[in-house]
Amino acid sequence: MAEYYKTTVAGLERELIRCPLNDKIDIAGFIIFGDVELTIRAAEELLKKCPDFDYIVTPEAKSIPLAYEMSRQSGKKYFVARKRAKLYMRDPVSVEVRSITTDAVQTLIMDSVEGEQLRNKKIVIVDDVISTGESLRAVEALVARFDADVVAKCAVFAEGAAADRTDITFLEKLPLIYK
Repeated sequence: MAEYYKTTVAGLERELIRCPLNDKIDIAGFIIFGDVELTIRAAEELLKKCPDFDYIVTPEAKSIPLAYEMSRQSGKKYFVARKRAKLYMRDPVSVEVRSITTDAVQTLIMDSVEGEQLRNKKIVIVDDVISTGESLRAVEALVARFDADVVAKCAVFAEGAAADRTDITFLEKLPLIYK
């Protein structure tokens, strides 16, 4: 039988399944896919906390619904840092990242045609959960290649020590659950 972590975020109660990270620690598995009500509310609350910006950038894949909804509500375009090069990319730029929920090193890629749209623009980086900050650093490094100005880094949840950071904006804390 699965165990859950109960939380309230953006005024909504949710039960997040506990996922074993290792023998000593579980994390609360937050999956935004399919939770339209939470996506809409979280986007609304995060936008209230964001300074003026030109574009949104998000890593593929779990945070895409949130970036889309923030884009829809703000009227600002969003870009996705992809995990693999796509056929439409003419001059891809890439950085590597290792996230807490992924076993292997991943690559984040953006086509330079998209990246050039970010040049000297104010960017908000959006993710679903910030934990180690590795995905966030990778997106920052990627947009830095285009001289973009990151004005905010935001997520629905900050997990573990990330909740103590002063350089990110988030709606709620997620604890590491020690066994």
